[in-house]
Amino acid sequence: MELAYIPSPSHGVVYLGPLPLRGYAFCIIIGVFVAVWLGNKRWIARGGRAGTVADIAVWAVPFGLVGGRLYHVITDYELYFGEGRDWVNAFKVWEGGLGIWGAIALGALGAWIGARRRGVPMPAYADAVAPGIAFAQALGRWGNWFNQELYGRETHVPWALHITSTTDGRVPGYYHPTFLYESLWCVGVGFLVIWADRRFKLGHGRAFALYVASYCLGRGWIEYMRVDDAHHILGLRLNDWTALLVFLLAVAYIWISSKKRPGRELQVERGLPAEDGTAAGTETGTTASAADGTADRAEKDKPEKDKAEKDKKDTHTPDDTPDDAAGPTGKAGDTDATGAAEEAPAEAGVKDEAGTAKKG
Repeated sequence: MELAYIPSPSHGVVYLGPLPLRGYAFCIIIGVFVAVWLGNKRWIARGGRAGTVADIAVWAVPFGLVGGRLYHVITDYELYFGEGRDWVNAFKVWEGGLGIWGAIALGALGAWIGARRRGVPMPAYADAVAPGIAFAQALGRWGNWFNQELYGRETHVPWALHITSTTDGRVPGYYHPTFLYESLWCVGVGFLVIWADRRFKLGHGRAFALYVASYCLGRGWIEYMRVDDAHHILGLRLNDWTALLVFLLAVAYIWISSKKRPGRELQVERGLPAEDGTAAGTETGTTASAADGTADRAEKDKPEKDKAEKDKKDTHTPDDTPDDAAGPTGKAGDTDATGAAEEAPAEAGVKDEAGTAKKG
């Protein structure tokens, strides 16, 4: 008998009259609220409108739930369509079974639809909600604790998870609490994304890609510890291969995006001031790099403008040059000065003659 361990709940549902209150569902709902709340704060800080994140989440969340369930049912189809199984159970989401890969993929599709309807750049929205999604995952993993599922190998560590259920072939005992490991890892990922976004001003979807890459790193070693049934390819669980592939794609996106679109969006919603306080009216998605490019072009054009002005000055006639341009000694303008002195009396004579003519 272990002296220290994490106990499992005797049941994951409490009935309020005829209404069942399931711990798994509560964890997911709380996670969604946290993700929307934090995403809204980050979106407003980027210069967006309050409520935009929630409006797009109305599309993203249902798509994500469907995607997560589809991924689980497809990769574990024998649980629902095998001999002696009831396919109706595939629709019982509250009993557990949501694949994060499907949830993110189809949830992103729903977010894209909502973002297009609001005229919002999808990469900027993804960056805003990225850490909130990580925290939502951290909370959602506690739903596995309520269901006594997704634990690791047997262990005798003080924080071992005590499994008591015998449902679906479970063997009571003490196991690695992989749900807790992943929950703590997701909390770390959320704070990492927040820090990196403040430090490096991540934009164009790179904060979201950092979340994806960081999550995959943790999911890889945590998945390796699990003992629940799963499909294997070359000795590795299917989700390990998925984590590896998605990690490589996320890293590639960060590298390519930083080369093609450095900086981040100055404006995330049309008709609102940009993040740096400039006036509204510029196209959504304008980046700091675009402003830098304008400055660079102006710098390149400057020598040509200076040369044109110099050529213009060189083509001026002597008559356009001020009399005092010769300097204090008058050496450079002696001839002009003398000519001007000789012409003065003649001009005076003309005036006198004109005056005499008027009098006569």
